[in-house]
Amino acid sequence: MKIPLLVIVGPTAVGKTKMAIQLAHRLQGEVVSADSRQVYRYMDIGTAKPTWEEREGIPHHLIDIIDPDEEFSVADYQRLAQRVIRDIWARNKLPILAGGTGFYISAVIDNYNFSSHAVNREYRRQMQRLGEKYGGAYLLEKLRPVDPVAAERLHPNDLRRIIRALEVYEFTGRPLSQWEREQDKESPYLLSIVGLTMDRAALYAVINRRVEEMIARGLVEEVRALLARGYSPDLNSMQGLGYKEIIPYLEGKIELEEAVEILQRNTRRFAKRQMTWFRRDPRINWYNVTETPWEKLMEDIASTVAGKLGLAANKL
Repeated sequence: MKIPLLVIVGPTAVGKTKMAIQLAHRLQGEVVSADSRQVYRYMDIGTAKPTWEEREGIPHHLIDIIDPDEEFSVADYQRLAQRVIRDIWARNKLPILAGGTGFYISAVIDNYNFSSHAVNREYRRQMQRLGEKYGGAYLLEKLRPVDPVAAERLHPNDLRRIIRALEVYEFTGRPLSQWEREQDKESPYLLSIVGLTMDRAALYAVINRRVEEMIARGLVEEVRALLARGYSPDLNSMQGLGYKEIIPYLEGKIELEEAVEILQRNTRRFAKRQMTWFRRDPRINWYNVTETPWEKLMEDIASTVAGKLGLAANKL
């Protein structure tokens, strides 16, 4: 029998964490984070990790599992997430995979086979040096002719994934996106995938407010503390949203107001890329959180998920 798995996806700031926690109460579940930044310790505000109070006693997994200077790949995440999902179900709880990192989610629910992709660390080092010298946009243009699908979804700052895509093509002769399309789409899980969305203007307003709240909660101090610990601004972890925008301010290159505006703009663009990724998956059942009162929306989703996965839903 396949393990039932509830998956909650959508753009940043749409309410995935809140929904996952409240559904966990109703469906006797535990949350597995699918956020590529929340895996890092000491990076709390900028990654929008739920606080202990916000978690409401619901166990959260794959948060704070590595230091910011440790290497961590999607294959590492896949292995850990699949192990955690099995453990949660073995304890008669519903695993709830929730987050906005589309590649992480796809790797888990479609069981990507990463072992077949070539690895050449010397090639990676060469590309890393080129990226540091000429920038991520330069490498992205090298990728575009051989794998336009991967190039379209990757951001110039995401050096690690750009290099990985180049590496796969260089040593297998086939684009990474083609490997992904050929994966066995018969998921190892009994899936119910919930997508949360919001009218664009409303989402962008929420994103802008969230960034302002992050600043008020101490995002600048968090980034300053990470630099004081010796974590280089060039680390992949430090190139995430909320960190790469604040570093220039701390270096005296821009004013805080400009850093905030850049972070808001970059977050809006990130949300757009997330929706582009998720919209490709026809298995996702979409719910617009601006069209239905939250409590009604939550009850409707809980009832639908419980019926699809054969579960009992608590009325709380």
